[in-house]
Amino acid sequence: MKQTTIFILALFTLLSCKKSTEEAKISIAENTITPVEVPSQDGLSKAYFASGCFWCVEAVYESVIGVHEVISGYSGGHSKNPTYKSTSYGNTGHAESIEVIYDPKVVSFSELLDVYFNSQDPSQVNGQGPDMGSQYRSIIFYQNDEQKQIAQAKKAEYAKKLEVTIATEITPFQKFWVAEDYHQDFERLNPNNPYIRNVSRKRLEQFKRSCPLLVKGSVKDVINQVNKNKE
Repeated sequence: MKQTTIFILALFTLLSCKKSTEEAKISIAENTITPVEVPSQDGLSKAYFASGCFWCVEAVYESVIGVHEVISGYSGGHSKNPTYKSTSYGNTGHAESIEVIYDPKVVSFSELLDVYFNSQDPSQVNGQGPDMGSQYRSIIFYQNDEQKQIAQAKKAEYAKKLEVTIATEITPFQKFWVAEDYHQDFERLNPNNPYIRNVSRKRLEQFKRSCPLLVKGSVKDVINQVNKNKE
């Protein structure tokens, strides 16, 4: 019995060391990857996030002041031309992600991160709500050192504020693959879908309660529109 116990403890230690080594390799690999910076166009910037089902995240960011468009897609993996089916199987390494096209004069990258952390459970590992799997993991994609530093600071801020361990990955952006057409604007086009009613809409309301000044139609949004009209 004693020998069996020693064997189990030795095996557990070996597996733990192997896991730590693999995590260290991933961390080192990420630090050696140069992030791709997407140039601004017509005064608009782009940001990339993953935090569960992209239907939910797209709807949240479409409600944010200064955001002109949100596109659902895939990022963070190793496969080219990922599809919803291949990503769902977990074979691509990609997570369901979004591309946020926004006006940095109206809403900052830092504020977009406030939206990010206030519209999900950032402590949930490899999933969000009822959606489980690496394709639903939380990721902040940074395009330069400034965004990386802002993301790291926000992660530490919300870990302290929420008193939880934040599972969100902070990863250098490489490429965004646009999802199939039927995923785009899914919540807006399918308001009576059971998932939209019971899951997605709750996340949207959570964001609106937590960040009222960042919601389109808010006092801050009206002031920005007035100032813009004066220019």
